Amino acid sequence: MPPPADIVKVAIEWPGAFPKLMEIDQKKPLSAIIKEVCEGWSLGSPENFALQIADATNFYITEKNRSDIKNGSILRLTTSPYQTAVQLHERIQSSSMDAKLEALKDLANASRDITFAQEFINLDGISLLTQMVESGTERYQKLQKIMKPCFGDLLSFTLTAFVELMDHSIVSWDTFSVAFIKKIASFVNKTAMDTAVLQRSLAILESMVLNSQDLYHKVAQEITIGQLIPHLQGTDQDIQTYTIAVINALFLKAPEEKRQEMAHILAQKQLRSIILSNVIRSNTPINDEMAHQLYVLQVLNFNLLEDRMMTKMDPQDQAQRDIIFELRRIAFDVELEPNNSGSIEKRKSMYTRDYKKLGFINHVNPAVDFTQIPPGMLALDNMLYFARHHQDAYIRIVLENSSREDKHECPFGRSSIELTKMLCEILKVGELPSENCHDFHPMFFTHDRAFEEFFCICIQLLNKTWKEMRATSEDFNKVMQVVREQIMRALTAKPNSLDQFKSRLQNLSYTEILKIRQSERMNQEDFQSRPILELREKIQPEIMELIKQQRLNRLCEGTCFRKISSRRRQDKFWYCRLSPNHKVLHYGDLEESPQGEVPHDSLQDKLPVADIKAVITGKDCPHMKEKGALKQNKEVLELAFSVLYESDEYLNFIAPDKHEYCVWTDGLNALLGKEMTSEYTKSDMDTLLSMEMKLRLLDLENIQIPEAPPPIPKEPSNYDFVYDCN
Repeated sequence: MPPPADIVKVAIEWPGAFPKLMEIDQKKPLSAIIKEVCEGWSLGSPENFALQIADATNFYITEKNRSDIKNGSILRLTTSPYQTAVQLHERIQSSSMDAKLEALKDLANASRDITFAQEFINLDGISLLTQMVESGTERYQKLQKIMKPCFGDLLSFTLTAFVELMDHSIVSWDTFSVAFIKKIASFVNKTAMDTAVLQRSLAILESMVLNSQDLYHKVAQEITIGQLIPHLQGTDQDIQTYTIAVINALFLKAPEEKRQEMAHILAQKQLRSIILSNVIRSNTPINDEMAHQLYVLQVLNFNLLEDRMMTKMDPQDQAQRDIIFELRRIAFDVELEPNNSGSIEKRKSMYTRDYKKLGFINHVNPAVDFTQIPPGMLALDNMLYFARHHQDAYIRIVLENSSREDKHECPFGRSSIELTKMLCEILKVGELPSENCHDFHPMFFTHDRAFEEFFCICIQLLNKTWKEMRATSEDFNKVMQVVREQIMRALTAKPNSLDQFKSRLQNLSYTEILKIRQSERMNQEDFQSRPILELREKIQPEIMELIKQQRLNRLCEGTCFRKISSRRRQDKFWYCRLSPNHKVLHYGDLEESPQGEVPHDSLQDKLPVADIKAVITGKDCPHMKEKGALKQNKEVLELAFSVLYESDEYLNFIAPDKHEYCVWTDGLNALLGKEMTSEYTKSDMDTLLSMEMKLRLLDLENIQIPEAPPPIPKEPSNYDFVYDCN
């Protein structure tokens, strides 16, 4: 007879004694279980004891998380969180440097547990740590020369404990004094500082800026870009990552009117070229976190264009009209005529003729063309940049098209406006950076005016493609679709420079795009005759079963997920996988991202598939309803899903990418007997069905398949041709 579901068999350790095997009744209060354990070892005052998970985390067992105890779990009897907090609160104030160092080391480890953190914070532990940082460093300043390693460790563990405690979001960041901010900033501003101290100081500054607008202003007064730049010129990628994260945080939280000013300072300090030479082109491979921070910086830089993109041109503004006059002057090498030269009608006629040659929609008043937002004034800025910095190419394009009489001219003005709008859509100008994206492009870090240069390459591509397609004005939208495809395919290759991007586009001519489209069309060819459709319907369940098995096999391999926190770069990892018999989900926390297969026995937590009630996705997930920095980002919502089990218990996921999201939601739905509805299932179904159809129809190549089945022949007059082989 199987044991009751509420009884779990565990081993419990106590230092200096043999472990005990016990059966724990989950219906009994936790205090009663601890009392029973203490009596077994003849220990008094059971209220001073608690149970911990005996693994690297050492997390305390509470009434909230006791359901995590499974059969075979190893627990440890230890002092209660309150007693441990009191002891560490006293120990970190010891006059002995060695004792103080050991206590701070223990505090840094213990602070990862939210139960302990709550008790330590209740003892005003955060204030004690901040006082130690503010005043304690001066106290040991004299000892630093003779005890430099010890001093560095002391400060490092103090800051680590502080960061871990704050990561639980129990205490508001707004409570910290200016003196504390100044002290943390001083660690960053020093040229020679212990690496661990510098790393944690940068992490604290980033969290301050992201979590409090008031602290942003205080941190911005203490830290300058010039003081952060030297940290990028080293070789430690972690320090470089934290430094760029602080710059991104300052950029993200800066008021609208100060962002352009900050961008100007970044340009003056040559941040782009420093990142290019010391990070992107360094010998150290770029890890995921650095890639994410570079992506965020790229997005924030492009978002500076949003203001111009959403600004309409004022047809009455003479300064803005002068830009159009400048485009005309450069293209046709004409000087601005004085107001008294010739009749007004003659000048208007001349302007209208030239504006038509420049390809504007409104020949009389081209300023009207720039009242559409997006792209607004950004399109005019791009055109002027192209005319001034690539003058030969600009003149060639304008004159080449203005001299055509066969309706095949490519309208430069209209093309520039639509192209600018398209590039803004491709680069998602104006959107907040995604929390999980690593999609930065090295080529955008190779030029101070990367967007404008990007436009200059693409407008020349557009003109080239227009000629290759022998397009007319009626084909404008078709040309833009081809150009978009060319740009997207070239960007997929992640070129390292603008020249490489240009070369890649040269290879993606209109003829090449047609070949690619034809190839893709052949791969997705769909015969519509009735016999073929019947065959498809017959094969479809087999293919769906194949996809289902692939999804379940992938779940058995498992996936590493991030635990997203407000302090993103110190996220913890957890792993989840399906058992080979498809009956249990095994999951557990990891110290770092795994490099190979994670063994089953290292995943202590289990969730029977039979207990799963539903799979919830997107904004309906409980962890997406919580408020946090960038938590409500669209991309994060698209990767979130939760498993509902028991009454109101959830297992929350944020997939590393769209593919893993589809694999897991498909697999979980398959386990529940529900339909797999992800876009990847549809794509896999189309691909596999097309391949299977072609294989089955291979012998019928070049044979016309009739609409109706052939008539059944008459029975033969005799069956003499039938014989028994036996």
